[in-house]
Amino acid sequence: MTTDPLRYDKWIEEALRSVIRRTLAYVAAEGPPGEHHFYVTFRTGEDGVRIPQHLRTQYPDEMTIVLQNQFQDLEVDRDVFLVTLKFAGKSERLRIPLSAVTAFADPSVNFGLQLKVNALAANKEDGAAQSEPEAGSNDVAADPYDMPTEDDKKTGEVIALDTFRKK
Repeated sequence: MTTDPLRYDKWIEEALRSVIRRTLAYVAAEGPPGEHHFYVTFRTGEDGVRIPQHLRTQYPDEMTIVLQNQFQDLEVDRDVFLVTLKFAGKSERLRIPLSAVTAFADPSVNFGLQLKVNALAANKEDGAAQSEPEAGSNDVAADPYDMPTEDDKKTGEVIALDTFRKK
């Protein structure tokens, strides 16, 4: 537990997550404008993430989904987003807490964020209550069908917060 009351690292992470939340909320209400599409990388083992066991086995640490053409019913709440994606013709509902997101990119405008601080641990450290997973939520997840290619991953500019942290 840090004793410094000025938690810049935590505050920056919160601000970056609010950019992701605001972007997804806009897309949920209006649809993606123009050529905008999004890569969202998240920790599969984070509390509240709902994915099938076979994907948790295949992606034990992180998984990337693409929100572009085949997504529906995007819902964004304060701490979580839900989306239905089609994989091999089958609709799947995903539940991803924003605290699980480690990277977010919109290659159409060369924008990307890389999140390093575990927001969940930072909140627990501060004694903040965490939201529990919704009762009855389905275990669903993504498929490599919508995964970005190596060329796709190279587009965009990623902002690494490590540059600004004390060593």
